[in-house]
Amino acid sequence: MGLSRRFLNLIVEKRIPGAKSLRCIDMMRQHFFNTRTTQAAAGAAALKMERIWLPSPSFNFRTTTSSLKEKQMHCFPVGDRRVVCADHSGNCFLVDAEMRRVVIMPHLHKPKSLPLSLFVPSTDAGDHNDGGGSLFVMESAPEPEAGCNGQLSHQFEAFVYRKPTPFYCSKFWHSQLLPRPPFVCDPKYIHNPPKISGGCRLILLGHSELHVEPERSWTLPFHGKVEYVPELKLWFGLSAKDHTLAAADLSNMDSQPQLVGTWKEVNLPEQWQVSQDPQLVSLGFGRFCIARFFRTRILNGGCRDEPSDRYCAVLTGVEMVPSRVHGTNANEDSSGNGNGGNEKVDLQMITHKSRRYTSNGSDGAINTVF
Repeated sequence: MGLSRRFLNLIVEKRIPGAKSLRCIDMMRQHFFNTRTTQAAAGAAALKMERIWLPSPSFNFRTTTSSLKEKQMHCFPVGDRRVVCADHSGNCFLVDAEMRRVVIMPHLHKPKSLPLSLFVPSTDAGDHNDGGGSLFVMESAPEPEAGCNGQLSHQFEAFVYRKPTPFYCSKFWHSQLLPRPPFVCDPKYIHNPPKISGGCRLILLGHSELHVEPERSWTLPFHGKVEYVPELKLWFGLSAKDHTLAAADLSNMDSQPQLVGTWKEVNLPEQWQVSQDPQLVSLGFGRFCIARFFRTRILNGGCRDEPSDRYCAVLTGVEMVPSRVHGTNANEDSSGNGNGGNEKVDLQMITHKSRRYTSNGSDGAINTVF
């Protein structure tokens, strides 16, 4: 089984505040998926895993010159080898490593403090070379707002690749504000946020409108984004409980989704301190790269013997395959896909290879994997 993607993309920090680089790892050359490791051997392999050396940057970029002390550059993936960058002033540009170009984007209506993004590729075949689609950008922790009634909000925006008018032949990127989600205007959310456990459902209407509906008082059992694997008819992500790889059937959203299984891809030293949340990248056909990030302190030696931080990223290639297909039975466990059919699939995770990358200090540390 092959890969639908060849490159793994990394956003790497640089020593200058607000400066980053885009680097692209060729997974065929690095042989992420040419060996298999059993789950029992994953722990021993972690202690002697191979180091990976990053390729030269495809692009280097930084924030605009500003007197602000906190210079930030947020990166929003928009497909393979493409990323939209937005700085603390709201300036935006698209970096396309495949086409070796940079495209100036419209400004954000208002800079975001800690944003998250969702990219929806265009269904128009003519947009594929341009990386067209819709990129939704929103604050991960929205501030309460009063007086909603469908009003637009600076906390929720979209970049849409479309024609300015139907008479134009070419398409361009446009930015537009989106309506506020209902929970932002909920008095309970405004006055007592910690007790709110309800969620919302995002519904895409076309490629330029995002509609939000109130949802049941439960949340998905995942942390961060989820990826659908059509070959297995399941959604995969990192579990909300312990950040291990997990799968669930989300075809029925009328009740709390249950995980059909969780899998731990590698056992790492307990003394390694987690520096940021892990990230999951879907590579197609049930294959994933799981990135985990750690920080350790080492003594530099010498007369002062001062400690310094060392940042480590562990990249592991895994593959999810059906191990057994059998008919549903009331006496059997619930490890199948639960899609309402007459068959149930047991899944097996194959751990292929883990690679470790280490940087001295934050300069050169991997920040984002996509």
